[in-house]
Amino acid sequence: MNQHEKINYLEFPAKDIEATKAFFNSVFGWRFEDYGPEYVAFFDAGMDGGFFKSNLTVSTDNGSALMVFYSDNLEQTLSKVTAAGGTVIKPVFSFPGGRRFHFADPNGNEFAVWSAV
Repeated sequence: MNQHEKINYLEFPAKDIEATKAFFNSVFGWRFEDYGPEYVAFFDAGMDGGFFKSNLTVSTDNGSALMVFYSDNLEQTLSKVTAAGGTVIKPVFSFPGGRRFHFADPNGNEFAVWSAV
């Protein structure tokens, strides 16, 4: 549902659109719709968005915002990320309120996953 002046859509760079689709479908069950060879939209992610063809990456080291997923089973999600070709950037660590880890997708974009337990 579109809401006036609320966050509505996210876009990320992707060096390899096909690898991106395979990774996020395998780990998180996202669906995709191609809009030409240089753009793909994603669905079933909690918020819709897309990936555009680019050699750039998002990383907290260069000041990018961090998209954080929630997991009921952090270790299971970590296993799915690595099995699908993701790279752990920061291993599981505790913080006030839970635990989390950071990973890079096949493009090198940084994401995080947290759990309350």
